[in-house]
Amino acid sequence: MRRSLFAELRRRNVFKAAAAYLALGWVVTQVTSTVAPLLHLPDWIGPVVVWIGVIGFPFVIMFSWVYELTPEGLKRESEVDRSASITQVTSRRLDYIIIGLGVLAIGLFTFVNFGPRRNGSTSSNDASAPAAVAAAPVANPAASAVSDHSIAVLPFVNMSSDKEQDFFSDGISEELLNLLAKIPQLQVTARTSSFSFKGKEIGIREIAKTLSVTHILEGSVRKSGNQVRITAQLINAVNDKHLWSETYDRQLDDIFKVQDEIAGKVVEELKVTLLGAAPKARKTDPEAYALYLQALQLGRQVTADAFKQSDALFRKVLVVDPRYAPAWAGLSRNFTNEANQGVLSNREGFTQAREAATKALAIDPDYAQAHASLGYIALYGDNDLGAAAQHLNRALALDPSDPRVLNDSASLVQSLGRLDEALALDEALLRRDPVSVTTLHNMAYHQRLAGRFDASIESLRTVLSLAPGRGGAHYLLGVALLLKGDAQGALAEIEQEKSAAWKMIGLPMAYHALGRKADSDAALAVLIAKYEKDGPYNIAHDYAYRGEADNAFAWLDKAVEYGDSGLGEIVSENLFDKIHSDARWLPFLRKIGKEPEQLAKIEFKVMLPAAQGSATSGRANH
Repeated sequence: MRRSLFAELRRRNVFKAAAAYLALGWVVTQVTSTVAPLLHLPDWIGPVVVWIGVIGFPFVIMFSWVYELTPEGLKRESEVDRSASITQVTSRRLDYIIIGLGVLAIGLFTFVNFGPRRNGSTSSNDASAPAAVAAAPVANPAASAVSDHSIAVLPFVNMSSDKEQDFFSDGISEELLNLLAKIPQLQVTARTSSFSFKGKEIGIREIAKTLSVTHILEGSVRKSGNQVRITAQLINAVNDKHLWSETYDRQLDDIFKVQDEIAGKVVEELKVTLLGAAPKARKTDPEAYALYLQALQLGRQVTADAFKQSDALFRKVLVVDPRYAPAWAGLSRNFTNEANQGVLSNREGFTQAREAATKALAIDPDYAQAHASLGYIALYGDNDLGAAAQHLNRALALDPSDPRVLNDSASLVQSLGRLDEALALDEALLRRDPVSVTTLHNMAYHQRLAGRFDASIESLRTVLSLAPGRGGAHYLLGVALLLKGDAQGALAEIEQEKSAAWKMIGLPMAYHALGRKADSDAALAVLIAKYEKDGPYNIAHDYAYRGEADNAFAWLDKAVEYGDSGLGEIVSENLFDKIHSDARWLPFLRKIGKEPEQLAKIEFKVMLPAAQGSATSGRANH
């Protein structure tokens, strides 16, 4: 009976029909995986195609058993006379089909896995990129080669029942990113760009192409009480090959060991040769760590209420673990940003920031970010460029690739009048983080100071496309237009400014350029009434732009008296151009330690990384 059944299956070509169907299914899945990213189809298309194929298989078997192809067309097998059967002819046709599909399948497999690699690049007109990334300018279009040791860490998916745990899964992802970024041989995309894909239905290949990396690390986090499940997988984005994956079911206490293990596997799979010891996650109490991650997320919201909650959480962390240096550094960063946003006065904000950064260094003298914070405070809180250089030199020696250290270094070289170096640093940072609004904001500011008004205008329009509510962006755009000679366009931008302080600072200059003296005087009076002690530097440059040298120098003296942090940028600020020829200009710079000869004595050199707002200054948040 069994032989009879087997022979009948062969006679009716059931086996060959199944083989042809499987070969066709393989070709279809290969074509789908290749074409889907090009057509921007969602990631679920591939699995759906596979399941359709699986469901269809038994129907093909049943169809080939029940029906037979005859010269008159399809008929039920029971209705065909055996003497008139052409199953042998059908068998030969199926042989040809199977051979053809087999050759096609082998060809596709060879092309996908061993064909030429496409270099990824970040392009401002790449229609396949998400809106945020597509809008970002290309920092260095010539740098198209993508390193085999390049990687982006995507935000891990929060699989917890509590959706409020997003901060925890995001925090784990960021900590892994920071850990990998400490390995000099790896080119790691910075947080802002990696996280810009969160919640977007975009294929791995397109993400990698947009970020100019060859590898993607992704995963998920499920937290329930003290139990944590972390799933991580490393993907070669060139061929969609999974290089490694692992699931960790651990107690919260083991979270740091898991991070070390994941980083170690990435190094192993990418065949990275470490020049020193592998970096390790900084440990603390697990509950304190969860609070720390939440505090970081809140601080990024840059609102008075979020800062208040973030500060409180950092302090809770320090009650549990007073020696957790990152929490002290987080507090320090919050305080400087609160001063920048006017939540705290400059004096109060920078004083508290210095205390917190000093405590971080007392715990860990080699903590680069704490040294960078003291450099930032010296630059903007103390107007002491020499001290800022000392702190930032130390930070760069400890961690030459840290984005915050490099951003603060760009601010320092700008304050030293070395605008070409500041712009080179901005461009290097954008190569690593092409949608960083902070870096784009800083670059636009430095372009305007360098007299590159068109470039500054373009960068600021990108900033506003990424972050329409960005405080100070419309003001900076208005000033660039003003200096280019477009007074009407400048007024239109300044009137759209979201920050009341920046709007008040910009209006007197725009009205003056339009010849509306009475409106300019009235707007300046409003600015003085509101910001006499918090913005004397800005009042001074408004007067300087209007060509009123006596008033400009009077307000510069007040800026010194009140400790206005804006003085850190005076050397490069082109709103003071009209009073540079005044006999009082150089003596004033000498008085505040910023005369050219004094600046030339400050030793500060920053190597470019490998190509792998308050009312007192144009700077972005720290």
